[in-house]
Amino acid sequence: METKDYIVFLFYFLIVAGYGIYIYYRKKAAIVGSKDYFLAEGSLTWWAIGASLIASNISAEQFIGMSGSGFKIGLAIAAYEWMAAATLIVVAVFFLPVYLKNKIFTMPQFLNERYNSTVSLIMAVFWLLLYIVVNLTSILFLGALAVSSVSGLDFQVCMFGLAIFAIIITLGGMKVIGYTDVIQVFFLILGGLATTYLALNMVSDHFGGAGIFDGFSIVQDKASDHFQMILKPDNPNYIDLPGLSVLIGGMWVINLSYWGCNQYITQRALGADLNTARSGLLFAAFLKLLMPIIVVLPGIAAFVLYNDGLFQQEMLQNGELNPDRAYPVLLNLLPTGLKGLSFAALTAAVVASLAGKANSVATIFTLDIYKKIFNTGASEKNQVNVGKITIIVSMILAVLIAPHLGIDKKGGFQYIQEYTGFVSPGIFAMFLLGFFWKKTTSNAALFATIGGFLMSIIFKFLPGFVDLSFLAPYGFSVLGSEGVYEIPFIDRVGIVFLLCLIGMYFISLYDNKRGVVPKGLEIDAKMFKTTTSFAVVALLILGIIAALYTIYW
Repeated sequence: METKDYIVFLFYFLIVAGYGIYIYYRKKAAIVGSKDYFLAEGSLTWWAIGASLIASNISAEQFIGMSGSGFKIGLAIAAYEWMAAATLIVVAVFFLPVYLKNKIFTMPQFLNERYNSTVSLIMAVFWLLLYIVVNLTSILFLGALAVSSVSGLDFQVCMFGLAIFAIIITLGGMKVIGYTDVIQVFFLILGGLATTYLALNMVSDHFGGAGIFDGFSIVQDKASDHFQMILKPDNPNYIDLPGLSVLIGGMWVINLSYWGCNQYITQRALGADLNTARSGLLFAAFLKLLMPIIVVLPGIAAFVLYNDGLFQQEMLQNGELNPDRAYPVLLNLLPTGLKGLSFAALTAAVVASLAGKANSVATIFTLDIYKKIFNTGASEKNQVNVGKITIIVSMILAVLIAPHLGIDKKGGFQYIQEYTGFVSPGIFAMFLLGFFWKKTTSNAALFATIGGFLMSIIFKFLPGFVDLSFLAPYGFSVLGSEGVYEIPFIDRVGIVFLLCLIGMYFISLYDNKRGVVPKGLEIDAKMFKTTTSFAVVALLILGIIAALYTIYW
């Protein structure tokens, strides 16, 4: 980058840091307890909730990993974004009322109230490990890798810089995170659109077109196979996105577990009233529709240019083609000033996600482990201080272990999806039946937690011991990179989820016959009724998703 780029980036940093300090001191007097610090109880507006959800979700794995998947697979990878928009509506209508009606502030708290302290503690420890070892590490590593490749700064310097920036924001509590995320999303979208504009314009200029609309038409024409949302079994990328499973199978389990049963996501809405929280999720769903334009389309454009002889050396890593280099290559081609803006967008995405996850680590450790096990009489001030220490410790741990996990070899997006996919089926089954079937028992929940994880591992390594080619005609297995038939990852998630439901059903019936009386939640059908305006906007978003799938089927 040149001097002007660093000036643009410094401008972004000063705005975010300055606004964060302003919000912190303005709201400091209002922070009267731990729930206000961790959840910003009653303080976040609908637009702040929606922006914070997207800022926490979109990070380096999307900008780098999903753009790389756009290069390799095409628009089909956008299923993660567009199906998430539909999922957010489901969560807003059916999940949020249950949480808010029963005054649920953390996911382990829900498990404790619905099941028992054993289930709650097991999942609290698991979530802490998942957020630190999988989420914080992968975002830090990928973010530092991308920032280093664009800025030319040392990788370790970038990693420490991102961690420190995130700590500064996170220590201010959820109020600071929520409101600074609005600025982060502004830079994220503006900088992302600048990169998309450059990519389409380059395609247009290279092939003799005029403007970005010609560029988009050329991309569609030159890479028609990259504009298929539903992949067929003979597609080499079917193992990553197995056909209709993205619409009616395991993709729903992945998304509902992520958006509905995930502390650092739901935390944004748990401190608001129902209508505000629902409006925030609806705003996030609308922003989700835009994300493929920012993170997938540049990757497809880079694929078209690469196929016509451009970026032949830039796309190589250790002598092999690496699709994850598509986005950094495009960033390096931006003109002075815009490069600084896109650099700020990438940094915003990384820092916002780090802040959100670190805050959730602090919330779970403080409220569900420290207060319940180590210091039951902890004062509100003490809990806030423990939360701040936890933030710093978790970030230091992530910095230390991130370089040793092989994230660069697996690819950040696939790294996160695969390891969270080991547990998301069991988690979602446990939450779903816990919400809506009062007979579900604690033993059934333990089966979903432990059994679901073990079944995921078995299905992962099953191809090494059993020939699964007999499933190929039914679309449930495909020839993988190791030369053996594997069950696609998304199908594995769906299968394990169904097995968890069946197991929980029979275990609960057995427990019920033994006289076990489970603890049900307070649920009223009226809770799920929405306002007319919410229903209209939700139907509009669902209509857009249906139209997109119809056009690019």
